[in-house]
Amino acid sequence: MKIAIVCYPTFGGSGVVATELGIALADRGHEVHFVTYKQPVRLSLLSNNIHFHEVHVPEYPLFHYQPYELALSSKLVDTIKLHKIDLLHVHYAIPHAYAGYMTKKMLEEEGMYVPMITTLHGTDITLVGKHPFYKPAVTFSINQSDVVTSVSQNLKERTLEFFDISREIQVVPNFIDKKKYSHSFTDCQRSLMADDHEKIITHISNFRKVKRIPDVIEVFYRVEKEIPAKLVMVGEGPQKEVAERLCDSLGISDKVIFLGNSNEIDRILCFSDLFLLPSESESFGLAALEAMINRVPVISSNAGGIPEVNIEGVTGYLSDVGNVDEMAKNALKILVDEANLEKFKSNARASAERFDILKILPLYENLYEKAYKSRFDRSYS
Repeated sequence: MKIAIVCYPTFGGSGVVATELGIALADRGHEVHFVTYKQPVRLSLLSNNIHFHEVHVPEYPLFHYQPYELALSSKLVDTIKLHKIDLLHVHYAIPHAYAGYMTKKMLEEEGMYVPMITTLHGTDITLVGKHPFYKPAVTFSINQSDVVTSVSQNLKERTLEFFDISREIQVVPNFIDKKKYSHSFTDCQRSLMADDHEKIITHISNFRKVKRIPDVIEVFYRVEKEIPAKLVMVGEGPQKEVAERLCDSLGISDKVIFLGNSNEIDRILCFSDLFLLPSESESFGLAALEAMINRVPVISSNAGGIPEVNIEGVTGYLSDVGNVDEMAKNALKILVDEANLEKFKSNARASAERFDILKILPLYENLYEKAYKSRFDRSYS
């Protein structure tokens, strides 16, 4: 099958999932065409089955904001016609589902019908999408999709709560490719981040307010007072300076390492003992899943879809949003005893394997097949 995938090409979860999905589909013989404004960060290699089409947005003085969705829909029309695309899969509702709908309508004017799958990832629904300025367009775009999926049961429920949706929403969770996580890193490389007697605690995100970055620092501060530890902060975003100032005021700047964005997430997690995710909202918690597949237990909030990934008392612990005291106590429960830490690490890996891509990919392929067949049903109606 020839599939066009539209996503954000950034370090964010939706772009990572879309890219990894496309790579896996290509490995199974599908022809995959990524259409976006920049090559996705996880797409390090193109092949006979993987293609990238860059969306260019001309700048005109008339436009205060350049109309990306217009350029995207035009590029999609050209790509679909040129490469005879069978199916369009858009990730993140804004503006991709709307651009996808416009693409479909333009193609229908020429007698072509290409089904569209829309995957909802989180803040496109829970934050941006429900804003009054965008809500009517988001609702319309979702309802005009041929198939709609969400990455968690919680996100499905919130979508139905916030929007007047007439389409059935299928839950297809985010995934991990477990075969990529058999590491050859040596213990001596761990010394790049911490001394042998120190525990390594990690946080990875885009450092937005919703991630509650100060809570990460506060939890670590409480833990570090009890046991020797280092905190590794991976990512960039508006809350990074806030975190740096807080570390300085607490006197722990020498214990916290800010790495910025990194393509070596697996190496960082491989040497980590604990992962912190105290977010105010998470549609799924992909960062937690990536930690778990690397044998890293998770201390998290119980927000959104995180409890569908992090299992209380098994792979880590869940607390109410903002309860940094309880999060710190739970972190110490795991870290102070080596046998208990090893048990949580083993549980984290085993639980993460529930989301192996080989279990999730067939769910998408079945939906693709259903949507593809609907094209022929439509042609005879």
